[in-house]
This record gives sequence, C-alpha cells and structure tokens, in this order.
Amino acid sequence: MQRDAHRRAAPDRGRTLLGPALSLIHTGQTPTRSALTRALDVTRATAGAVTAELEALGLITVDSRPAGGGRGRPSHRLAIDPEGPVVVAGQIHADGLSVTLAGLGGLLDPPVHLPLPAATDPVRMLRAVAQAGAELARSTSRRCLAAALALPNPVTEPDGTALAALHFAWPSGTPVADLYDVEVGRADHGPMAVHPLPTAIANDANLAALAEYRHGAGRGARHLLFVTSGHRGVGGALVIDGHLHTGSAGLALEVGHLTVDPQGRPCVCGNRGCLNSETDPDALFAAAGLTPEPGRPLIDQARELCWAASTDERARAAVEHVIDRLGLGLAGVANILNPDRVVLSGLHLDLLEAAPDRLRAVVAERSLWGRSGRVPIVGAELAHGALAGAAELGWGPYLADPQSVPV
Repeated sequence: MQRDAHRRAAPDRGRTLLGPALSLIHTGQTPTRSALTRALDVTRATAGAVTAELEALGLITVDSRPAGGGRGRPSHRLAIDPEGPVVVAGQIHADGLSVTLAGLGGLLDPPVHLPLPAATDPVRMLRAVAQAGAELARSTSRRCLAAALALPNPVTEPDGTALAALHFAWPSGTPVADLYDVEVGRADHGPMAVHPLPTAIANDANLAALAEYRHGAGRGARHLLFVTSGHRGVGGALVIDGHLHTGSAGLALEVGHLTVDPQGRPCVCGNRGCLNSETDPDALFAAAGLTPEPGRPLIDQARELCWAASTDERARAAVEHVIDRLGLGLAGVANILNPDRVVLSGLHLDLLEAAPDRLRAVVAERSLWGRSGRVPIVGAELAHGALAGAAELGWGPYLADPQSVPV
C-alpha cells in the first residue's frame, strides 16, 4: 500500500517541480542537469523526468553530450529551446513605441521602434502597439503565447488602470488593461498564436527592475533598488527576494516624485524640484542652457551631452548639477529602504559612467548606509530593460505552470 502511494506521489511531485525548474533554467542558474538536481534537492531520476517533460513541451533542450570539466559524473547541458514559443513584448515611451518577440531566457528579437500615432488617446495608442505586435507574431513560425505591455505611468493592481498618465494627458483611471486586451483581441496575430491571446500590462520601471533582477545587473541581490530615466521623467522599483514590491495597489516606489530641490524646476505632477524634473533629459539640457534638436530622440541627445562632459565645460557643469540631485534622491531612498544594490538605467546610467566617483560620493555623504560603504551602485546591463520586463510579465503564467503551454 505504501509503495503504491509513493508511486502516485512521485509523478505529482515532478509536476509541481516543473515551474521551479523552468524558472531556474530561464534565469541561467542551472546550465546542467546536475546543477538543477542540486538546486531542486531531488534525485537524478526526478531531475531527468522533469527536464524530459520540459523538453517535450518544447521549452528547453537537453544536450545528451555531457558537459565535462568538473569532478564527478559529467552532466547533460540544459538550454532554452531556440525554436520554442515566444511572447509579444511592447513598450510605450513618452515619444514612441517599441515591440519585439521574446523567448524564454530573457532573449529578445531586435526591437522595432515606431513613432507615436498622430492621436495619442488611449485607444489609438494601445491599438497601434497591439497591431505592431501582431505583425511580428504573424512573421514568425514559433508559437505565440501572450502579449504584454510596459507603460510609462503607474498602473494599479489588480484592475489595471492608469493613474497620472502625465505624458499623454489620459484621463486618470483609464482602464488600460481592458482596452489593451480588446485591441490585442481585434488584431490578427496569425495561425501560430494562442486564441484568445492572454494580455498583461504594468509600469515600465517595475518591469525593467524585474528583468535586471533575473537577467542583468540585479542577479544575486536580495533587496534591489532600481532607478531609471528614459525619454522623460524618472521611475523606480524595488525587488525583494525575487518579488516586486508594488504596495497595496501597485503604486509603490514612485521615486520620481521625491523632492530633491524645493525651489527647483516645475514637475508635471504640480510640485517643484521632484527627482522626475531634476534628473531627466529635459533637466540636463536645462542645466546646460541648451535646447534639444527637434525630431531626434531626446534620450539620445541627452546621452551625447553626458559623453561630452569629458571635454566640454558646459556639459560637465550640467552633468555635475544633475548628478548632485540624483545623489540626493538615491540617498534619501536608500536611507528608507536599505537596499543591498542600486541599479541605474537610462540616462542615469550615463550619468554614473560620466562621473562615477561624484555620484557615489554624494550618496555616501547623504546616506547612513552609503557612509558605511554598503550601497553598491551599478549600471544596468540590459539594453531594453522595459521590453525584457514586459516579456517576463507575458511569460509569468507559463513559468508558474509550464503544463499550460499548448503543444
């Protein structure tokens, strides 16, 4: 009787391990079957059964040629199946749209960047990004499992409404999740897409932080603070032990509206001197007394201004001015959160690279934890963090339950 119960329990246990196993392979933590065996704390037979199931689902490959170089029995290599399914990942910027296809393992196809539509009301914006994603889905022979979108404004949980959509003057409380679901449902994603195609939507900084934690500069951190400035404004996020801290309604860590200069530049929120208005590309140009060229992406021009700081006095003074305010903001957040790593992205990464000693000195001077040398400040590693994060969002249900992947 006990033997029969054990036989029934073993397959059940193997099924419950599919999600944890796929997540470990997805994040590159277990490149071999022996590493997966140790990470899951199971027998080799159980690990073999789990990987065989994931391979049968078309999610991973198991290379029967053993990986040598270590002690003990050589182990089989595990990798994401390059022909496996994809999700559509999209992003709306303050001045454009981006879409790509993303497989497991944080692997993105080259993104397609598009201008904003002539009308930037919610329906037309979401329709434009949904149609662009559908075009990519039709172009691939790989199974398409979901469509997820990163937005440059707070998104409430669980209802998926946009609050303070300041860049486009959308009405507060716009039901972006529902609207996006409708537009994705209307678009033709081709015969290889799941129908109806599941959708998801979230704040871009939150998603970029999650992607950096899983695949970039945040790997290994327990309390990761992520701060970024993209085309306009500033976003932030906190990842604790692998989980985004989003607060009671998905609105936590709006660090962009932390005041760093009470007499500073007006912010779109109605306040003055927010990190949002003191450390973004517009603020850098204002500090330099320059006007950006029309028709060119603002973030690209701001980066060029950062690079010029090594030879141009005006650019250097502007960079130092913005860095001082960024340092004040980082120190204030660090004093409250006590992160074990700070990752900077977007323009903030360029500022860090332009004057790393100055930024770290400001944070150390203003932060108790910085003075103790316990706040490593590093640059983001992912070129398209928010898109990679949108991919993580789209893959989320399948990482939790790989058996839900249609074959």
